[in-house]
Amino acid sequence: MTLLIFIIGLIFGSFFNVVGLRIPIGKSIMFPRSSCPKCHCILSPPELIPVLSYVWQKRSCRRCGLLISPIYPFTELSTACLFAAAYAVFGLQFPFLKALILISLLSIIFISDVVYMIIPNKILLFFTCLFFIEWLFLSMPLKLDALIGAAVSFILMMIVAAACRGGIGGGDIKLFTLLGFALGLKGFFLTFFLSLWLGTIGGLLGMLLGKVKRRQPFPFGPFIAFASLLALFYGDVMFKFYLSFFR
Repeated sequence: MTLLIFIIGLIFGSFFNVVGLRIPIGKSIMFPRSSCPKCHCILSPPELIPVLSYVWQKRSCRRCGLLISPIYPFTELSTACLFAAAYAVFGLQFPFLKALILISLLSIIFISDVVYMIIPNKILLFFTCLFFIEWLFLSMPLKLDALIGAAVSFILMMIVAAACRGGIGGGDIKLFTLLGFALGLKGFFLTFFLSLWLGTIGGLLGMLLGKVKRRQPFPFGPFIAFASLLALFYGDVMFKFYLSFFR
């Protein structure tokens, strides 16, 4: 079962690449078929096999030699690993479904924000609908926690945006609000503070390496995604560890 879910994750990861690269620029995810951006040759079925085609083609287009971005196999492989990890942690139970939805959202956001520095409203709206359907089947305490998490996250992020004078994008505010709804109040606070730490460390490393300039915007979505995954898989452990200092 783990292997099956891993393979399904590879397939979905390949699809998430298409969604994350096309939706932000207004292109259809169905047409045209996948092709090389340089020579525009339509990719054959063997060239669309997740991860393996990247290795088999030696990281380049077989016709024109254009190097294939490593973001493709990275998204495919990471999505597959995360799907399998969600099964290992939650089993075939209801929380497994929420984990798959969240992983899917974060995979797409990672791609769109890294490539375009955009978190598309269409993506957020679609996943809001999915999380709302999932919310309908929750117990009443969990329903209230989701609503409180969404409300608190929205208010806090608006305060942060006002204080930073545009230092945080509107897409990040909407994403945090959705994560507050999906993860609840505790999950939101953990995601928020972890993403700040990770973003600060990533920004400092980027400046040291010359990849990021001072006061230059850089994608924050990947740090939010990583923090959300930590909250999803290790949230309870982290909170117990934190509270242990106050005993």
